[in-house]
Amino acid sequence: MNMGDFVKLTLLGGLLAVGVVGCEQSAEMGAPLDEARLREGIQRLASDEFEGRAPFSHGEEMTVPYLIDEFSAAGLEPANGDSYEQMVPMVSLTVQGQPTMTLASAGGSAELAFGTEFVAWTKRVVETTSLSESEMVFVGYGIVAPEYDWNDYAGIDVSGKTVVILVNDPGFATQDDAVFNGNAMTYYGRWTYKYEEAARQGAAGAIIVHETAPAAYPWEVVQGSWTGPQLGLVSADDNMSRVAVEGWITIDRALQLFEMSGHDYRALADRAKDPGFAPVSLGATASVSLTNTIERSESRNVAALLPGTDRPDEYVVVMAHWDHLGKTTDPIEDQIFNGAADNATGTAGILEMARVMAASDDRPARSVLFLAVTAEEQGLLGSAYYGTNPLFPTSQTVAAVNIDVLNTNGSTHDITVIGLGNSELDDYLEAAASDAGRVLRADPEPEKGSFYRSDHFSFAKVGIPSLYADGGIDNVEHGTEWALAQMADYTENRYHSPADEYDPDWDLSGAMDDLQLLYRVVMDLANTDAWPNWREGNEFRALRDADRSGSN
Repeated sequence: MNMGDFVKLTLLGGLLAVGVVGCEQSAEMGAPLDEARLREGIQRLASDEFEGRAPFSHGEEMTVPYLIDEFSAAGLEPANGDSYEQMVPMVSLTVQGQPTMTLASAGGSAELAFGTEFVAWTKRVVETTSLSESEMVFVGYGIVAPEYDWNDYAGIDVSGKTVVILVNDPGFATQDDAVFNGNAMTYYGRWTYKYEEAARQGAAGAIIVHETAPAAYPWEVVQGSWTGPQLGLVSADDNMSRVAVEGWITIDRALQLFEMSGHDYRALADRAKDPGFAPVSLGATASVSLTNTIERSESRNVAALLPGTDRPDEYVVVMAHWDHLGKTTDPIEDQIFNGAADNATGTAGILEMARVMAASDDRPARSVLFLAVTAEEQGLLGSAYYGTNPLFPTSQTVAAVNIDVLNTNGSTHDITVIGLGNSELDDYLEAAASDAGRVLRADPEPEKGSFYRSDHFSFAKVGIPSLYADGGIDNVEHGTEWALAQMADYTENRYHSPADEYDPDWDLSGAMDDLQLLYRVVMDLANTDAWPNWREGNEFRALRDADRSGSN
């Protein structure tokens, strides 16, 4: 059975019957959360005073002390010895000026403008990097996946060359559940994987073609996310194992590139969705030169602990990312990316949960770690660092519950689980939802690959069962079509743009409903002696089993 079918069956079972195997569920939903305090926290974190909360900025110097003060005032203890901070060493690389990319072939040449037609950067910690008449090779989706018997690099050596890659994966292109996960994006569809694989193949450059539907966001998101300072964790070799130049080009420029090289982009993209696709040398070259400013520094995860009463050496993690994109120097009227929905809402949400849990007479048996992580917007860096440098053993970490963007459109009959069917944590949320008269729903937009785009994924990669619940889509007052339209409007007009600002007219009843469910889940996890796992057949289960048995 593929994961798409498994999710459908799991959802159907959840609608027909509620039952949690191997855990004891509390009868109460937990202490009441306060909407006024939640709203106040969102407004403060999303204010211009916090300057968009970028790591390595004045915004971080405002945000981190605020979070520490709030956790301390709630009565939580420092989680890192006597400190609430976990230092995360990173490097910031910023491309200087407005470089151009030259594409050349026998059929012509084109000069691409930085920002509007291409973006490029390097993860290598170097002052300059370049591609000089680098041979371009179309490698389809750029995937090597033995479990799917798929190798887009078969039969070609791309060492020193620039690979041109499609976004998403063949499942999206075919809409066939028998191909990868069908419409549900796998990790192979994520841009992070594609650059990693290009580096493993020895490529000099890796360029992804942007198309809005398979990418799940418009070009403006690419432009806003990759034209400012690029943060990264640093390996022992200063990331020299990465390709020299990573980047994106617009679909219009990709069509021109293929046409002037004597190829049909649409025809090759169509061929790339089928097994056995062979890479195609385009007979074109790419040239670009990048000059960086380099800043080595440390950002901070904020970690606060509520010790357990009975089993304090077992931990449940509640997490949200505090960062956003900061400020731009572009000459636009509003230069601050306030990140109100993404993710002032989630950060304020874990603060409110911490306040209520610490003040409750019903203190949890297990310890609860409240973790506000940095640099999610730059590739889940803060959570990735925690995953490989945990403050508490991964083998003793029961589960992670991630909150990334709360519902600001009112109450819903349902709650969405990103990756429904992946783990037994679904059972805990299903029990809480059933008691509240709500149901679980699978991700209505699985093609966006959201399971691989938020901080719970960093915990999953080290085996820890992780839950990422999102707002429902069956709005109590307006219905499903209206709710989906609101989601689309947010993605098109506010996501990763200065327009993501706090709105006093937001209806936070849905956010409160969801927080209350997650509070219940955290308390149930903290009060049971069960150890929920990934489902049989899930890609992370073997990691978890090895970690818990001490064999890794």
